[in-house]
Amino acid sequence: MKGIILAGGNGTRLRPVTFVTNKHLLPVYNKPMIFYPLETMRECGFEDVLIVSGREHAGDFSNLLGSGKEFGVRLSYEIQEEAGGIAQALALAEDFADGGSMAVHLGDNIFEQREQLVAGVKKFAEREDGAMIFIKQVADPERFGVAEIAGDKVVKIVEKPKAPKSNLIVTGFYVYDKNVFEIIRSQKPSARGEMEITDVNNVYIEQGKMAYNMVEGEWTDAGTFDTLLRASNLVAGKKAVK
Repeated sequence: MKGIILAGGNGTRLRPVTFVTNKHLLPVYNKPMIFYPLETMRECGFEDVLIVSGREHAGDFSNLLGSGKEFGVRLSYEIQEEAGGIAQALALAEDFADGGSMAVHLGDNIFEQREQLVAGVKKFAEREDGAMIFIKQVADPERFGVAEIAGDKVVKIVEKPKAPKSNLIVTGFYVYDKNVFEIIRSQKPSARGEMEITDVNNVYIEQGKMAYNMVEGEWTDAGTFDTLLRASNLVAGKKAVK
């Protein structure tokens, strides 16, 4: 298995600060945001990690992170020519995946506890079939892909619903088998013109090949000014406890 960090996008919700840099290079407390998913990948045991970013700031990532030796991984880089959705960015990793399974981490997601991610990757590696998502209960589910759960099965995921049927959302850590790229090729852009990862996940659900785990501890994205501040406070609070 290999690790993939998606760090593209235009960062429009964080303008004006993202006019001059990629949002994943902004600080979350005392480190650049991209450090956190890199640390997660290392803890999950990945030796090879790909970072997908936009053209404008791709050089900034390589200048900051280099070969990845400092983080205990081997880094590769891929450029997303234009922001076209999470699934489109993931499609660029097909050659890197080299016919194997992969874990995908959205670069603006911060997990307080990584143990369940590590355990999920380990469990998936035993069979490398289907997909796995990580679900969290939140107060504002309408901002995310909302999961409908029945027993031990995910029934459906609805992207940013106006009237969510649950407060369980899909966080930005996914595990996929090699078939994910074929599924992406079968998809069409959504109404907002993006290739949605929710549509890809729903295909796995329809095939009966979607597993899920509940996220323990605190979690946040860092894609708005409010959540960027929350992410910093989360990390700072964790350090204060120690």
